[in-house]
Amino acid sequence: MEGSVSLHIPQELLESAQRLISPEETLNDVVILALDREVRRRKGLAAHQKILALHKELLPQPDDTELIRQLREGER
Repeated sequence: MEGSVSLHIPQELLESAQRLISPEETLNDVVILALDREVRRRKGLAAHQKILALHKELLPQPDDTELIRQLREGER
């Protein structure tokens, strides 16, 4: 589903983007790509913040390095 929106882009930013756009792409392509990247970045940031919040709630977990070494060496 596609929609139509009006955007107000600062003139300097618009001019910079237009200078950098390749002949094969349109300003619309660039805006869609930038919006997609920003949405993914914000989703990632939200997930990271949830992980940090959970980390604060959980008790510290023991270091299993020695147990793993023992299991690999057949000591357990």
